[in-house]
Amino acid sequence: MELDERKKKILKAVIANYLETGEPVGSRTISKYTDLNLSSATIRNEMADLEELGYIVSPHTSAGRVPTDKGYRFYVDNIMEEKEEIEEVKSSLLERVDRMELMLKQVAKVLAYNTNYATMVTAPNYRKTVKFIQLSQVDLDNLLAVIVVEGNIIKNQMIRVNVPLDNEDVLKFNILLNTFLQGAALEDINLEMIQAMKKQAGEYEVILDQIFQGIVEAIHEANELEIYTSGATNILKYPELGDISKTSELLETFEDKNELTHLLEKTINSESEDGIQVYIGDETPVQNMKDLSLVTATYKMPEGATGTIGIIGPKRMDYKKVVSTLKNLTIELDDIFKKGKGENTDGN
Repeated sequence: MELDERKKKILKAVIANYLETGEPVGSRTISKYTDLNLSSATIRNEMADLEELGYIVSPHTSAGRVPTDKGYRFYVDNIMEEKEEIEEVKSSLLERVDRMELMLKQVAKVLAYNTNYATMVTAPNYRKTVKFIQLSQVDLDNLLAVIVVEGNIIKNQMIRVNVPLDNEDVLKFNILLNTFLQGAALEDINLEMIQAMKKQAGEYEVILDQIFQGIVEAIHEANELEIYTSGATNILKYPELGDISKTSELLETFEDKNELTHLLEKTINSESEDGIQVYIGDETPVQNMKDLSLVTATYKMPEGATGTIGIIGPKRMDYKKVVSTLKNLTIELDDIFKKGKGENTDGN
């Protein structure tokens, strides 16, 4: 059933009041809150219809109503389209810093301070490729393989050799490895490439297999999402999230990198056209966050890599402010990264 304008305005008033106070909203409050000039009795009837349709619910302890996940979803998808001009994000909050890590930590901290919610920011997700491989002889029985992956992730792999190698053999092996693998991502290393390398490696095929193991480990390590968080304790400020056991589980989740990685991978895969995604209650892909809402945005680097910014708060979060803040922040970051293109942003 499509909501008429009167129901939309009443639903908007219920949600706006609840976002502000955190208290169930009654018909008398709505009669003062809107410009409908309706009696409390008429508003009660409309609210009863909204409750029957699943947009609001009456808690057992109160005669007032609170929004349901469906109500919040309708608000985000429809009513928020009537939002006012987006507020400007002050550039001074994102002062240019030389290291990407420091900048993203700063972004998480600023967001948490300004919104009073929990925040998380991921480092850009580059396509991880092999930059360089260097074999060095440690002694007659051991080689050290130093594997450098995009993002300057370095993996050292000790390799025990059964066939004696001299300096010329090691040099040839380095040329072979870099000729085939420099600039290759994990998905580029196929059977045909491996067979071609083994053919050239000849009697050193076993050493080649051991080096491949180190390469795979290095690329997997580089592919792990780097996540910066801030403001986890902000969620303790909201009474509806005051259950100690739930809060404890939530804080543990917020410190669990695997859980956050799972959460952010889900959001990346379902990204909307404008880069903003809103998850309300049960829509949140992590079990311990079902009482919360999550809003994410995607920022882009000039080289094409992307990262995710997420704001986590109660279901009665100020969606308008959060969405506006994220939109402005991604614009701000885009501008910073464009100006910094060609400069050293990773501290190396």
